[in-house]
Amino acid sequence: MARRLSAPAGMLLAAAAAAAYVGAIDPNEQGNYPTCPFLALTGYQCPGCGALRTIHALAHARIGEAISLNVFAVVMLLVLAFFWIRWTVARVRDRPHRTKAAPAWAIWTFLGFVLAYWLVRNLPFGAALAA
Repeated sequence: MARRLSAPAGMLLAAAAAAAYVGAIDPNEQGNYPTCPFLALTGYQCPGCGALRTIHALAHARIGEAISLNVFAVVMLLVLAFFWIRWTVARVRDRPHRTKAAPAWAIWTFLGFVLAYWLVRNLPFGAALAA
């Protein structure tokens, strides 16, 4: 059982370590992390802009602030948690891994959501999405 759970446990440990680091080193302070290259070059926010600040807020249990900084990142963290739980349960039950990440329609739908979020957060009516 321990061998089957080593990969999910390792992934959880890596994610927890990354979250702890971002929780301890404030991305709101200038110079702690590099600026988003897309933002620096264009002045527009990418879908990930604000994600470090979002993780910092979540690490300090400030859920409302995290959602206001980057709602897409919060949703993606929940999606990642779902897939990690599904993976862990499959390993506990000794079921085989899926060899395909997702059906093509799901990948294209996800890409569509990313592009729509990227576009809307940079338009005047989507300013609330660009914190």
